[in-house]
Amino acid sequence: MFNSIYLGFKFAFSYFSILPVSFKESDDLSQKEVLNVMLLSLPLVGLTLGVGAVAIFSLLDHLGWYGAIITAILYMVLYGFLHTEAIMDVADGIYANHGGKDAYRVAKEPTVGAMGVLFGVGALLLKVSGIVVLLTHHLLFEFLSVLIISRLSLLPLIVLHEFKSSFLTQLKDSLDLWWVMMLFILVAIGGSFFMGSFVVILILGVILSYLISIWLSARLGFTNGDVLGATLEGVEILLFFLIALLMV
Repeated sequence: MFNSIYLGFKFAFSYFSILPVSFKESDDLSQKEVLNVMLLSLPLVGLTLGVGAVAIFSLLDHLGWYGAIITAILYMVLYGFLHTEAIMDVADGIYANHGGKDAYRVAKEPTVGAMGVLFGVGALLLKVSGIVVLLTHHLLFEFLSVLIISRLSLLPLIVLHEFKSSFLTQLKDSLDLWWVMMLFILVAIGGSFFMGSFVVILILGVILSYLISIWLSARLGFTNGDVLGATLEGVEILLFFLIALLMV
């Protein structure tokens, strides 16, 4: 049991970040217990990357907005621009679907089309701008909360959606709904100790996540990992905007 938890934590950080994680050839990452822990560790990945970003900003705080921009970019580097790439693939797939092409095939191509680049750059600018506003106004707990909530909100989507992906279907079958509910309760209680508005942001994040994923899936005609990644980016961008709008 302990080994499955340990492997699940490591798998989460190796898959959703660029942090150096190694495995033995004998490690079986296909076990349901390992995959369940891997998914449940998503908020921890967000928190870890966020704490790293805040630590970087604390060293660059004297640079003002310039230090905040560097921090925002480095945060995205820490997860390898994995979710930003998803926006590009989804945009290409949606426009391919408009043109009567196979959206799934286009979205999975290694190359990126013009619309994917434009939407990816647009999302990048919006996200960096949102992070800069929060950091320069020292809304650090709010920043961390968004990174945790954006990832936590993916878990209900994995339960609710049917995926055009064998790996995601395997993850869906491995995810324990009881532990998902317990994790939501624990995160809500823990977050409320540090920030009074945490539960409100959590509820908003879950609602936004569901609406974005439904909209993207309807436009594409299927749901896959790119939809989840683009949803995560959308939730972060919108929550950064709402927090800035209400608290700055």
